Amino acid sequence: MNGFLRRLFGNKGERAAAKFLKAKGMKVVARQYATKWGEIDLIMLDGDTLVFVEVKTRRSSEGGRPEERVDRTKREHSTKAALAFLKSHGQLGHRSRFDVVAIVWPDEAQPPVITHFVNAFEAVDFGQMY
Repeated sequence: MNGFLRRLFGNKGERAAAKFLKAKGMKVVARQYATKWGEIDLIMLDGDTLVFVEVKTRRSSEGGRPEERVDRTKREHSTKAALAFLKSHGQLGHRSRFDVVAIVWPDEAQPPVITHFVNAFEAVDFGQMY
C-alpha cells in the first residue's frame, strides 16, 4: 500500500475509532493534533479525564497485532505531544491518560474488529519535560 492509500486507510480507522469511543460515552476534543513530535490521533474526554488516543489500523494481524506498533519511541513522542497540548490549553493539572485503539480491518465491506486498551501506557520521561 503506498503512502497516500495508507493515509486514507489510517484516517478511516481514526473515524471508526472516534465513533467507537463516542458510543462508549467519550467526547471528541481534537483529531490529528499535530506537534513537532508527531501527531496525536484523537484527544477525547472521558468524564473528567483527557484521553490521548493512538489508533493503529491494519488489514491483518499477520506480522504482529496493531497495538504492538506502539513502541517506546511512539510512546515518548505521544508523551511530548500530549504535554504540548496540555501546556497550550492551560491544562497541565488536568487528569489524563494514554489509550490505544487497535483495529483489524481485512475487508472494508465488513465491520472492523476494534480493541480498546484503556490506560495502555504511562507517560515516558514525563519529569524531564518541565
